[in-house]
Amino acid sequence: MSRILLFDGECNLCNGIVQFVIKRDPNTKFQFAALQSETGQKLLKEYDLPNQFDSFIMIEGGKAYQKSSAALRVVSHLNGGWRLFTVFKIIPTPIRDVIYNFIARNRYKWFGKRDSCMIPTPDIKSRFLD
Repeated sequence: MSRILLFDGECNLCNGIVQFVIKRDPNTKFQFAALQSETGQKLLKEYDLPNQFDSFIMIEGGKAYQKSSAALRVVSHLNGGWRLFTVFKIIPTPIRDVIYNFIARNRYKWFGKRDSCMIPTPDIKSRFLD
């Protein structure tokens, strides 16, 4: 089953998360698209999501997950002990998303911003949707 992660391609934190997932996904379960890309914009419309770049989105099984729910879905599929973080599902989504939103609002200030979306290296390019 294909899993697509939509991320802010200009955000250093978001790009770091993509690299983190790639390193822990040896079976290449995940594909990626920047929210700013044509594919990202198409998927936002297809899943009737707001055209905002402040949410990490995971599409899996025909359903779109946003914010903390998306992050927890991602870690549930990674190799290693990262699955242990799914214990945070016991915290109600609105409370988890308050923390998520705080980080999202400050991500450029704390981690910086790129002038353009990342360009994948040739060895991982096939995992990125145009």
